[in-house]
Amino acid sequence: MFEHSTKIRVRYGETDQMGYMYYGNYAEFYEVGRVEMLRSLGLTYSGMEASGIMMPVLEMKSKYLKPALYDEEITVKVIMDKMPGVKIHFRYDLYNEKSELIHQGETLLVFVNMKTSRPCLPSQEFLDKIKPFFK
Repeated sequence: MFEHSTKIRVRYGETDQMGYMYYGNYAEFYEVGRVEMLRSLGLTYSGMEASGIMMPVLEMKSKYLKPALYDEEITVKVIMDKMPGVKIHFRYDLYNEKSELIHQGETLLVFVNMKTSRPCLPSQEFLDKIKPFFK
């Protein structure tokens, strides 16, 4: 299992009139968490795309427990609990500044060969970097 956390502050433009983060913005927080998780391993989306692999989202699930509020620093914890194959599954736990769990989510992405537009396995570089966490 691999876990990584990053912090993101809720900006004014991401909130509604009540100062609550708009529900659609949680997906962007997921993406920031995923990108930073991969970056912590020395991987980047742009590097993967340059090698001919993209990772579109197939499924997304969100559970809203408490609102994320304007100007709060939110901790986005990303959990990868299964070794990826053609698909890669991420879970997300979001915490407010009081360390209260406020949101849970999941995404399922697929590795796609950009030349053929067909599902494929991740690159060997990706597998080499992630494999130590699943022994």
